[in-house]
Amino acid sequence: MVYHGEDAIKKIREIVGSTNPEEANPVSIRGKYGRINSKTKVFENVIHASDSEQSAEKEIKLWFTPDQLAETIYPVTTEKSTSERIVWKH
Repeated sequence: MVYHGEDAIKKIREIVGSTNPEEANPVSIRGKYGRINSKTKVFENVIHASDSEQSAEKEIKLWFTPDQLAETIYPVTTEKSTSERIVWKH
């Protein structure tokens, strides 16, 4: 999911909860569904949320194509091959 708007990262991270499920608000996603594996002491999170605008841009461009978003939030360009498609501008 891509959420775009004022204070988007802060708002989503509040819903997601602290990285450590034991410290997360119990009504947050990690607080309710996350856990710490007792054998490996590894956090088992059920969700990921970007922690900065830079990581959000990198992750959005990794997992989504421009035409999958409701609005254009980063520059795009059109590439021509056997078919035309919209891609992230480098």
